[in-house]
Amino acid sequence: MAHLSLTPTLKLISSGFVWLLWIVLWFSTSHTHADTGLTVPQQVTLSPNWGTQELSISWLGGGATTFDLIILRTEFNETVFYETVSPTVNKVSGLHQWTWTSVNPLECTSLSVKIRSRAGQYTSEWSQTETLQGHDHPNSEQRVKAFPQDKVLPVGANITFCCIMDEGMFFDKIVYDGNATIVTRLSRRTYSTTVSNLVASRPSGSNMLCLQEDKGKLYGAVVFVGYPPLPTDFKCETYDLRSAVCQWGKGRDTHLYGIQRGTRYFVNNRDCTEVNQDVGQKELNCTLDTWEGNWTLVAKNLLGQYSLTDTAELSHRVCPVAPVQLSVVADAWNASLSWHWKYDSYSSLALDCQVEITATEDEKLIKRVFSGVGLRSVFLSDLYPDERYSVKVRCGAQQNFWKWGKWSELSSFKTKTYVPDTPDAWIWLNTDNTGTVVWKPLTRRQSHGKLTQYEVFLWSPEENRALAPTVTLPPNTLSMPVNLTEIAFFSNNSSIVANVTARNDAGSSSPARVHLTSVEPLAVSRIVYTDQGFPLFWENNANATCGYVVEWVDAFCPQDCPVEWIKLPAGTINVSVESDMFQPGMRYNLSLYSCSSDSRELLKRWQGYTQELVPSVALTLSASQQNADILLTWNEIPLVNRRGFLLGYNIYNSTGYQFDLLANLPDPETMSYTAKDFTKGTYKFTVKAYTAAGENTGTTATVTIEPYADWLILEILTSLGLVTLLLAIVTFTCYKKRKWVKKAFYPDIPEPKLPSDWPRTQGPLDVKPSPHSMVCVVETPEYDCIKEMLVAIPEEDEDDEGQGIGDESVDTDEPMSLRYYNQMVDERPIRPRFPDSSASSLSSMGSAHTDVTYTGIQTSGSSLVLQLDPQGSTECYQPQLDQSVSYGGGGYRPQMQPRAPSDDMGLPSPESFLEPQAACSGGYKPQGSWHLDSPVDAAEMGSLAPSLGSPTSVASTQFLLPDGEENRGEKRQHSSSAASWLTNLLSSTKP
Repeated sequence: MAHLSLTPTLKLISSGFVWLLWIVLWFSTSHTHADTGLTVPQQVTLSPNWGTQELSISWLGGGATTFDLIILRTEFNETVFYETVSPTVNKVSGLHQWTWTSVNPLECTSLSVKIRSRAGQYTSEWSQTETLQGHDHPNSEQRVKAFPQDKVLPVGANITFCCIMDEGMFFDKIVYDGNATIVTRLSRRTYSTTVSNLVASRPSGSNMLCLQEDKGKLYGAVVFVGYPPLPTDFKCETYDLRSAVCQWGKGRDTHLYGIQRGTRYFVNNRDCTEVNQDVGQKELNCTLDTWEGNWTLVAKNLLGQYSLTDTAELSHRVCPVAPVQLSVVADAWNASLSWHWKYDSYSSLALDCQVEITATEDEKLIKRVFSGVGLRSVFLSDLYPDERYSVKVRCGAQQNFWKWGKWSELSSFKTKTYVPDTPDAWIWLNTDNTGTVVWKPLTRRQSHGKLTQYEVFLWSPEENRALAPTVTLPPNTLSMPVNLTEIAFFSNNSSIVANVTARNDAGSSSPARVHLTSVEPLAVSRIVYTDQGFPLFWENNANATCGYVVEWVDAFCPQDCPVEWIKLPAGTINVSVESDMFQPGMRYNLSLYSCSSDSRELLKRWQGYTQELVPSVALTLSASQQNADILLTWNEIPLVNRRGFLLGYNIYNSTGYQFDLLANLPDPETMSYTAKDFTKGTYKFTVKAYTAAGENTGTTATVTIEPYADWLILEILTSLGLVTLLLAIVTFTCYKKRKWVKKAFYPDIPEPKLPSDWPRTQGPLDVKPSPHSMVCVVETPEYDCIKEMLVAIPEEDEDDEGQGIGDESVDTDEPMSLRYYNQMVDERPIRPRFPDSSASSLSSMGSAHTDVTYTGIQTSGSSLVLQLDPQGSTECYQPQLDQSVSYGGGGYRPQMQPRAPSDDMGLPSPESFLEPQAACSGGYKPQGSWHLDSPVDAAEMGSLAPSLGSPTSVASTQFLLPDGEENRGEKRQHSSSAASWLTNLLSSTKP
């Protein structure tokens, strides 16, 4: 309860303090105002200028020179302007006035204004609020809801629009020239936007639209953006020598049109706007009744004004008006032109008049200038008969010329008809004295009127009479055939002249005379076409009194050819011929004639192409065989199809897609080619003709080379002759060398010779093993056989028949070491035997194999002689694993005598070998070559010498010397057929 009692007491104390504070402040303020003398401004008045968006504010009193001015948007109470200002004061009435320019149109929303006086830091009370009602006020009856309306602004300026919505309507957006803008809300119903840097508008202006959400009513405003006027080229001149006409150009487009916004012009304060209402008119003018000498042009519109000045004397600015009432009196070659002037003052004015004449047919323009005082007529010469012309005139002051006056209107006239010009005639002759009289068509200006006919007649100057009736031809005929052989005077070398005349309504032309003379053919020279045409050169001819004629025609034209020619004056020595008739690939004949009063003479002839092309047709090619050669023949290409000077032919051999050049024939007259030395087969040949432009497509011929009888017989006879010659040489050689052949292919086999103590009868040979395990071969008997020695005989390869390869069989006394095995072969390595061990010999007998020493009888190809030490020393060698071991013991020596060396055999000389004189002990040597028992044994023997026999041990019961006849029979079985007939051939040579 105590707490509740304290609360009213505190509130009472606070309330009293506040009131006390207000009382103190009021007294203090009253005292301050009383001290400064500031009073509250009275009678505040607002005067709006809706077009310029300016608000003029005026008031009375205040007792100060500066005032605080505050402007608020009434509805939202937002401050728009709050500054201290120094207004202007009317000293009489004491009225203060100050003007404020609003960014937004004043119609957009209501504005409230208050003012108070200020003197330094001291201010008075605020005046009463004065309100300017805007169109957004609920009681406003204005129908326009967008501002500003029809505003005119310069290019680059800024503008602020506002839209006022109806009650109950909702705002959507503001669009300017089709683009939505940023919007600011000014009041409950008003929205504004600002558009910066405006561009020039269209003639109808730029549109601003206010859009509502319900798409109901559409409000908007139009703004016109442009430039101030900028006229150019302000000049004043006179037409009538009294008044002044000033002209100027509009300059740049202001983009402002209409009476209110358009530009107004004033010359010396005279309004000239009504004279220049045409919007598209670029040159503007204003007429002043008198010549003043000084003029000022002022151009102005809503955005500004611009002025120009000009100064001149009257005689320096004379611009005559256009002549009027032109009239023409025409003749065939000339006409008289006259006109009138609008002002009589021109009769004393010195004038230069320009006459422009245009030919109607070809629109050729002729300009001529005439001078005179008060000039009113001129004489026009050098016109063409039967020609229609149009003429116009303009004049200018002769003294102090300013510029040409305006052109008069066109006046047309036509000249009269006149007799035609002399035709340009010529005659083209064939070799049979027939030809054609031709002439060039007369142009419209040469005919001087419409042609009615041509007349041709032949005339004899010597008898002064016509040789035939006059031939009349229609105007579109340009030739007439003639036959000189039918004219009797021509055969008597009389002069004949062809006269050609043209006729129109005015009469006949002068005749064109052409002398008819026979022409002897001349040699033709080639000529090359250039950019300027065919260049022709010749020497001056004294007989060419009336000049020269150059004629050209298609070289392949048979008759009635289109002939062209040009006539040159006397003294001419060169010309370049060019014509529209020239075509690429066409050959033209050009002829030069001298012209005199009574005859013509052919001086020179040329042929040439404007552009050479490849031949247009292929050759007609044929191919034929001539033994091993191929003859190619073809036909000549017609001249009309060559399309260039033919230079020759290229001949190709076609192999698939490749062409191999066989020959180049530079002579175009060559029509055949022989391709030589071809073997049997099929060949393709292509022949191409070529000009300076290149080759044509060519023609291909295929030919097949067949064998021919002479060649086949020759081949057979040659083969038979070669074989016969070879056999004869072989036979003769074999006969001359029959001894050598016998020794080389079928030598005699020596028979064995036995010593005296050798039994004659054959029987088993008992071979006892040597008590020694080593065999030593010594050269002299004094040698100690106790030393060890191995003799290795290298083995030779055998042929299929078991014979050694060599030239012949040769018996030697050289030892050969060989090892024979029993049927049971011990595969243990061979151990050396020593002569001082008798046990080793016994163990050898019981070891299932026995070592036997033989001396082999070697063939000539397999013989190897062991060369002994020349000092007579001996040496024993340790046997290798693949060689036989030789033991000492008795042996058989053959009885063959050494042979003399033979050059044919190519054998080494027996002097190169040292024949051993003695062995350590005697031993058995067989008398013939042993053969293997079977091929299997031969294969198993490996490297054993072919001279071995079949014994397998010393206890063998086989004969060591086989029967000689069986051995020879076996050889014969293995001999070839060639050896048989050779043996029979040489059998007669045996001793």
